[in-house]
Amino acid sequence: MSLFIRKTRLLAHLVRGACTVALRFPRASADQRHAMNRAWSLKMLELCGLKLVVHNDAARLDAGALVVSNHVSWIDIYVINAWRPTPFVSKAEIRHWPLIGWFAQNLDTVFIEREKRSDARRIMHELAERLTRGELMCVFPEGTTSDGLALKPFHSNMFQAAVSAGRPVQPLCIRYEDAQGRQSVAPAYIDDLSLKDSLDAMLKAGPLTAHIFVGDAIEAGEDRRKLAARAEEAVGQALVTMRESAPHSEAPGGRVAQLS
Repeated sequence: MSLFIRKTRLLAHLVRGACTVALRFPRASADQRHAMNRAWSLKMLELCGLKLVVHNDAARLDAGALVVSNHVSWIDIYVINAWRPTPFVSKAEIRHWPLIGWFAQNLDTVFIEREKRSDARRIMHELAERLTRGELMCVFPEGTTSDGLALKPFHSNMFQAAVSAGRPVQPLCIRYEDAQGRQSVAPAYIDDLSLKDSLDAMLKAGPLTAHIFVGDAIEAGEDRRKLAARAEEAVGQALVTMRESAPHSEAPGGRVAQLS
């Protein structure tokens, strides 16, 4: 199938998603919205040439937790939503991306202007309130994307929300692999790549597998820096574990996510 046809199908899927959010979400329950979000995200991955495999899903928390993940690409958001829909903290620029920004704004995304220290404090307080109410929130504590081969240091600021709310942290690790089970950097959204260039690279590299390793919950404790260090260690160890089990299309203990 040509790149043009694949992109046309992706655009049609984005339009269908926009119609769903605009017309069906206002009348749907929270569970129904989550189911629609997950099904749409799984289809988004399929159209991008990705299969999702989830490891250690028994550790998953479904309420009142700060989810933290390594960050490779813009597609990470749809990988996580295909696993379990979760609102995100995202950089303010995404709000202005065509369609994707509109989706983010209507799916409870919290936007942060990273250059403003005062905005980080505002976001931390909002996260703490939402966690206290039993909601889930996801942050990327590296603060930027990487090629996924190694972690960047975790910033501790947003971990204060879990400490203040007394809620646990759930570490996630995302790893992309090619058809031979080798780690792929094709989805990486780094350096001077445009969104178009990133999408083209991913579509040309397929088929790919997105692996999510769900880490065991970490109690918040009273020190955000220690909490960030423990989460970074957990995500780093998960990356090593998945690397050592490659090549594979389904690692031991993994399950392929399906539409349901």
